[in-house]
Amino acid sequence: MDSILLRVVALLGAAIIVVPLFRRLGLGSVLGYLAGGLVIGPFGLGLFTHPESILHVAELGVVMFLFVIGLEMRPSHLWALRRAIFGLGALQISVCSLALTGAGLALGESLDVALIGAFGFVLTSTAIVMQMLAERGDIAHPRGQQMVAILLFEDLLIVPLLAVVSLLSTADVDTGPERSRLLDVLIALGSILGVVATGRWLLNPLFRLLALAGARELMTAAALLVVLGAALVLDLGGLSMAMGAFLAGVLLSESAFRHQLEAEIEPFRGILMGLFFLSVGMTLDLSVIADRWPQVLSGVLVMMAVKAACVYAVARLLRSSASDALDRAVLMAQGGEFAFVLFGAATAGGVISAADSATLTAIIVLSMVLTPLCVLVTRRRQKPEEPSLEGVEIAQGLTGSVLVIGFGRFGQIACQALLARGVDVTIIDNDPEMIRSAETFGFKVYFGDGTRLDVLHASGAGSARAIAVCVNDQSAADRIVELARAQFTHAKLLVRAYDRGHALDLVRTGVDYQVRETFESALRFGEAALREVGVPSDDAVEITADIRRRDQARFELQLAQGLGAGGGLLHSNMPKPVPLTPPRREPKRIGGDEPPPKDAPTT
Repeated sequence: MDSILLRVVALLGAAIIVVPLFRRLGLGSVLGYLAGGLVIGPFGLGLFTHPESILHVAELGVVMFLFVIGLEMRPSHLWALRRAIFGLGALQISVCSLALTGAGLALGESLDVALIGAFGFVLTSTAIVMQMLAERGDIAHPRGQQMVAILLFEDLLIVPLLAVVSLLSTADVDTGPERSRLLDVLIALGSILGVVATGRWLLNPLFRLLALAGARELMTAAALLVVLGAALVLDLGGLSMAMGAFLAGVLLSESAFRHQLEAEIEPFRGILMGLFFLSVGMTLDLSVIADRWPQVLSGVLVMMAVKAACVYAVARLLRSSASDALDRAVLMAQGGEFAFVLFGAATAGGVISAADSATLTAIIVLSMVLTPLCVLVTRRRQKPEEPSLEGVEIAQGLTGSVLVIGFGRFGQIACQALLARGVDVTIIDNDPEMIRSAETFGFKVYFGDGTRLDVLHASGAGSARAIAVCVNDQSAADRIVELARAQFTHAKLLVRAYDRGHALDLVRTGVDYQVRETFESALRFGEAALREVGVPSDDAVEITADIRRRDQARFELQLAQGLGAGGGLLHSNMPKPVPLTPPRREPKRIGGDEPPPKDAPTT
């Protein structure tokens, strides 16, 4: 018991200590988990001697991750990705398989070893790619969706690749293997149909019954049963467990219980994913690397370079941008966890030797370790891609009574009163996507960076009666104010303030009007909250007005004291607000039956 408890504490300690450190250094959580696993593994502190047993359990984290991804993909959306799955996925796998096999032969390996090594390396690590996409928020992005589609196609290849390994190990047998492989295919298809049928007709009634029972623990157990059951069925059918979980998620994506299931699975998914990366770090056999380091090092460098080049070429061939193609190439340049299963089957079948299997495994694990580093270096060295200005009109020779800079949520609302009155408004923004979106709603927005003096001249600031700065970037707003106060003194200057300190600085700069972006809405929100809990409407209005007056008094005092955004403005520096004087009338009981007056102001 002490030994088990020590190992559990070691796993938790490695994750809690190393991962935040790596994230603080900007190296990402995946690399932190891998490093933590290496430290506590057989070739570090030696707290674990058989990391493979942990790896088998931790693979459930990948399974649950794919289930959550499936919940976000409705069948119609998955159908829309069919070309990316079977077109892009098939093309990338074919090109990479041929190139990697050739690279293995060029390194002096036999055909069997080169072929098995290529099969193991061509299938990308689902766990690493999905985790890094999730951390970057790119899963829902088109480039992320394309990578997800490729990973799904790779999961479908597990049975065919195992069949090829079986063929290589039993090539001298006549008809038996053919019948066996046909039976395997039928079993695989049957397992898929079984999961689909269960998800379509049985799961929703089951969850409705559990919801009526009102037992939270039953819903958690049912969620785990769905994920693990679907994974088990497809695993028994010879397919990927992750594919089974993903399929179950897709079938439940339109269910009313989708968000509940996601909430129940998420804690288990996060812990097991971390455990998976820790166990991968443990499996890095340093003795094999030390004994055969020229072969391992050359194999890692050559295989990663060849696969990255192929992925990049396929992406560019299918018209992905250069930055998206490079990002995909670096992120998918490693081998995957399925290689461990493939190498084990090949060793058991006598296709490759145990030494070759150990070398290939070290190459795969090392490529998984290096991938987060390669992604980090590439993203830091890569210049930001210039936004496409297709269909966007650049600000040039414009005139208008009011120049509005920034058309985000704040700017859109601010423009409505001006446009309703028929004021001649010129609007500029530096986000092409937002400009295209605004055009679909009938707004004419020009592309322009308001922090540049030439752009302000081109946008009509020289003839505008007022300049409204509605950007959500404090430094950009300050730069625009500086230019406007120096070059366009005839125009009234209205500025969106980020916070109290920013508002103080703007007043000292001499702007004609400033407003804190959340102050008035928060006051109205608090006023509504008072009314909802039974405070009479007149009292709520009076309290809000009193807060507004006191805030203005504090603001003027801080202005006189010279406080501001750079002056250490903290709540502790503010004068303590005097307790509010209770309203003269007797307040109604909270939760009383009498509703507020019909003419009470609303938010």
